[in-house]
Amino acid sequence: MATEPQSAAGGAFIALAILVGAIAGALSGQPTVGVLAGAATGIACAVWIWLRDRRRIGH
Repeated sequence: MATEPQSAAGGAFIALAILVGAIAGALSGQPTVGVLAGAATGIACAVWIWLRDRRRIGH
């Protein structure tokens, strides 16, 4: 029985990037900017993983 390949998860990158952004922003005195930059970076990574995974699976 053939099994379909597992899809990759990108949500962890969003959470990690937000945390790193919040810490970096707090250290520089701009925590909100850090959270927003981290969220944007994490979402970009998650979209990239999703697109790469779609090509790998063949959808």
